[in-house]
This record gives sequence, structure tokens and C-alpha cells, in this order.
Amino acid sequence: MPQPDLTLTPAGPALAPRYSDRRTAVPSSPTAPPASTPAPRNSYLRLFAVPGARAFIVGNLIARLPMGMFGVSAVIMIAAAYDSYALAGGVTATGMAAGALTAPWIARLVDRYGQARIAVPATVYAVLGHLVLLLCVHEKAPVWALFATTALTATSPNTGGMSRARWAHLLKGDRDALHTANAFEQATDELCFMLGPVVAALLCSTLFPEAGTLGGAVLFLTGVLIFAAQRSTEPPVSPVTSAGSPLRVPGMAPILAVFLATGAVFGSMEVVTVAFVDGPVAGPVLALQAAGSCAAGLLYGRAHRTARLRTCLAAMALLMTMPLLAASTGSLPALAAGLLLAGMATAPTMVTGMGLVQRLTPASQLNEGMTLAVTALLGGIAAGSATGGWAADHAPFAAFGFLIPAGAAALALTLCATTRVDGRA
Repeated sequence: MPQPDLTLTPAGPALAPRYSDRRTAVPSSPTAPPASTPAPRNSYLRLFAVPGARAFIVGNLIARLPMGMFGVSAVIMIAAAYDSYALAGGVTATGMAAGALTAPWIARLVDRYGQARIAVPATVYAVLGHLVLLLCVHEKAPVWALFATTALTATSPNTGGMSRARWAHLLKGDRDALHTANAFEQATDELCFMLGPVVAALLCSTLFPEAGTLGGAVLFLTGVLIFAAQRSTEPPVSPVTSAGSPLRVPGMAPILAVFLATGAVFGSMEVVTVAFVDGPVAGPVLALQAAGSCAAGLLYGRAHRTARLRTCLAAMALLMTMPLLAASTGSLPALAAGLLLAGMATAPTMVTGMGLVQRLTPASQLNEGMTLAVTALLGGIAAGSATGGWAADHAPFAAFGFLIPAGAAALALTLCATTRVDGRA
């Protein structure tokens, strides 16, 4: 099997795998436009000039927006029908846990049989699960039925990972372009998780409680169908090998531990911020963290020199103290500014970390490797949410909860330093 080209970076993570495409010949420099057309000077415009890129970008963007909608929609829908936020939280947590268990298996099938062949039926099953859950809530089915049906949504494919795999295929050998593409993907993640809850809350409040889930299901299926239809940019199927799970690759387990701690930063920050603000402006204030990350990711993508993961985590550990200091003043504008600053370390950390995952993962298991990283991240988010909720309920002072994300960031930095999992994207 051909060895991967040394090229790192995306998020969300990077060595680009060298695929052996037996279907279509890929130009050695896909980012280069025809000789008669001058190359765009902006690095992001050069990405959009790649043949077929704009179509799969649009499809993937539509498919990823619901990832920020489903959780909020389910909480609003279930709480409105059963008058219990505890039940709503338990059902959504069950769905997240089920998805974390099945995601690596879905990704393995994608690597083995191709994106379109697996992603479309997997999405159809997941959408049906969301619709069944919607019907159960609407009819006020027994509580056990909600937990059972939410597990049906666990077949959702990792759309972000599939998009990054396409860039790795299209831009192999072009380290700078791949770095820009991975930074763009991370900025897209932040944008979707910033806009998704807003869209969901708007649909549920202006139409009916189930509207967010219904709208998310329609967008998810539509986006995946558009994305999967772009066969010219789909990576070829990798040959079946006897290689075991990417977890056995040296260095993979330590980097996943770092992702677990990093996820705890995000999960705890969301809960403690909502608890601290305790009002309708909590969402917009929290969205500033994603906005800071999105802006930093786009700037990082244009950088000609990238940082080591340890450096990114050190910046995150430092900046995560800003919300703590701001909350200590009791000023809401100060907290908003602190969250904006804290978010600026997120995207560069994720881009660099996912780049290392891509570099470590064999080319034939690229989707599975990146999905394992996402699974670790989701596990950390769940743990951080639970810890942040406990801190919010038992806080000896108002800003106490913000110690949790700061501590989690310090833990991620410590794990990176002690396990010597480091590198430059």
C-alpha cells in the first residue's frame, strides 16, 4: 500500500494520504487553475477553485448545520411535552452516547465501501430515528420509548470527517493548501455549532416545539444527498487490509486522551456559562466563544507557519482563565469579551490536533481515525457537561464553575506534555 504523504493539519485536524485512484486521474496540483487564468491570491479562494469543491462544500455545510440543532431541538421538544429538563437531558445524552459507540464503525464502513454507498443509507436510518422520536414525543409515549428511539439516530455519519478526507485526497502533496482546507473545515464546524442552536430555538419558538427536529432532519438528509452526489471528488475506496483498529497505532491513544480533556473544556464552558447568565441572553453570549474560534481558525488557515500542539494547548490553558476572571467581576459584557478571547485558542488547537490524527492514521483508515478523535471529543463534552452542571449547583461563589474549563485545558496541556504527543500541523 502506498505510504501517506507527509502533510499535516485539520480539525475537527495532517498528513495527506496518497490514494491510488483507479477511477479518475487527479492532477498533480489540483489547486492550480488553467494556465490562462491567474491563480487567486487569497488562499481560501484557491480552495473554491478546485474542480467540484464548491458543490461538496455547500452540501456538507447543509448537512452539518443540523448537528448544532438536534440537541437543542430535542431538549425544547421533550421539555415542552413532559415538563422535565432532566428527562430531556437524559434522552439527548443517551443519543450522544449511542452515536459515540457507533460512529467508528460507520466510519470504517465508509473507508471500506465509499462515502456515497454508506453515508446515504446511514443518514436515512438516522433521520428516521429523529422522526420516530418526534412522533413519540408528540404522542407522549412512555419515557422508556424515548430512550429506545433516540438510539436509532446513532447511525449519523461523520460529515465533517468525510469532507476532510476529500480535501486530503484532492490536495495531496500540497501541504499549505491542506492546512488552509482543514482550517476552513474547523471554522465551518464553529459556524454550524454557533448558528444551529439559534435556528433550532427560532423554529421551535415561532412554529411548534417539534419544528426544530423536523427542520434539522430535512436539512441533514438534503445536505448528505447533495454531498454524496459529488462523485468526482469522492476519495477512492482503500484496499482491504489486515490492519487492526487505528487505536493500535503508536501515539493514537495519547492523542485521543488529549482530545477527551479538550472536549471537557467545551462541555463544561457551555453549562457553566448558561448557569451563570441564567437568562435569554445566555445563547448569544455563549456564541461569542464560537465566533472567536471561527475567526481565529480562518486566520490560522492563512498562516504560512503553524504551531505545535503543545503551544496551542498552552494558549488555550491561558485564555480559558479569561472567562473566570471576567465572571469574577460580575459584569456580563466582561464575560462576553472573555469568552470571545477564550474561543480564539479553540480552532488552532483543533486544526493542529486533528492534523496529528491524520498523520498517525493509515491511509486506508482515515475516516475511522478522525471519527475516533471526534468520539473522544464528544466523550469529553459529555463529561465536561456533567461536571460543569455539578459545579453550577454546588458553587460556593458565582464564578466557581469557570474553574472547570480552565482546569480541563490545563489537564489537556499536561497530557500532551507528559505523553510527548506533539507535532506541527
